[in-house]
Amino acid sequence: MRLPEYPVGSASKRVLFITIYPSPYRVDFFNELGSRDGIELTVAFLERIDEQKHRSGAWFREDYTGFTAVFQKRIIRMPGGVCVCPEIFDLIRAGYDIVIFGGVSYPTAMLAMEYMRLRGIPYWLEGDGAIAKDGRGLKERVKRHFVSGAELAFSTGRMLDEYYLRYGVRPSAIVRYPFSSLRAGDILPAPLTGDEKRALRGRLGLTEDRIVVSVGRFTYQGGYGKGYDVLLDACGRLPEDVGVYIIGDEPTEAFVRMREERQLKQLHFLGFMGKEELFEYYRAADVFALLSRGEAWGLVVNEAMANALPVITTDRCVAGLELVRNGENGYIVPAGDAEASAEALSKALAPGAERMGARSLEIIRDYTIEKMADRHAEVFFQPRGTTADAL
Repeated sequence: MRLPEYPVGSASKRVLFITIYPSPYRVDFFNELGSRDGIELTVAFLERIDEQKHRSGAWFREDYTGFTAVFQKRIIRMPGGVCVCPEIFDLIRAGYDIVIFGGVSYPTAMLAMEYMRLRGIPYWLEGDGAIAKDGRGLKERVKRHFVSGAELAFSTGRMLDEYYLRYGVRPSAIVRYPFSSLRAGDILPAPLTGDEKRALRGRLGLTEDRIVVSVGRFTYQGGYGKGYDVLLDACGRLPEDVGVYIIGDEPTEAFVRMREERQLKQLHFLGFMGKEELFEYYRAADVFALLSRGEAWGLVVNEAMANALPVITTDRCVAGLELVRNGENGYIVPAGDAEASAEALSKALAPGAERMGARSLEIIRDYTIEKMADRHAEVFFQPRGTTADAL
């Protein structure tokens, strides 16, 4: 891939990125970004891997090949496992050209941003996605204080644009980037044929005629945050030849009991899967469903689209609102509405709906780790105040 031609300016950029923990897609992105000529990248992680008990250990990455990883020490522990890491100030004082915060909701970041504001040191923000609230109340005023102080804010799309604007970021300071967990090679060149799908289903032991896949953790609000209660309700409204597979972690007893009581024999709970195995299930499926009641982004939507699936998701899933064109590559339904969800699933499972999967591939090709890194590098090397595509 041809890299952008950076404007003449500084020969190199020392960049500090402050974030929570080494999630796999972020490590991939940091490795890619740090490999760009002229970028010296340091990433300060505020959480250690073994402290993330709510995640499978297989989920985390430790191959920091393109950047310097600095794990902060926990100095002050607060209720809920939140920590304050004063040594972040030592990193800031080291004199980076660009300092980016991957969020404003954790105390260490707020302290660091206030320190930089008081000393006139500019900082940038980057978010995966967000839905703006009403801006009222003490917490909202605190959030506005820190968000509005950003010199530049990377946005994933219109929903995050609205969030930044609500909290005081200047329109000219907002720049878009394609948020993704996918490399270009992860995206199918074309949808699988019917014969290819049938062969894959046979190998995976999927016996139903049509397949719906959903991916997410039951540890998120006991499964209700992911809308699995709605999916079970919708499942009961679908023909019995439609298999519904929920992949992620172990279901709670409430959902196991719910399946038994409703006699949903075509509903299957599968545990955590690595990327390679998970992608086989995507490719064997006909439709992807994510019926979340709240999703700051939802990278599984990107993954499903990369595997040529129509996507059924809700008006509370930011990835869906940004990437799903209603009626073209899926449907957006009201969160919590099982009837609308079942109707949308039926449409996406109907004969001729395969074109939706092909449309998903067309849309998602612009959302890769490589293009994500390209966009950041382009912005890093542009003179301040001249960033292309600012709102």
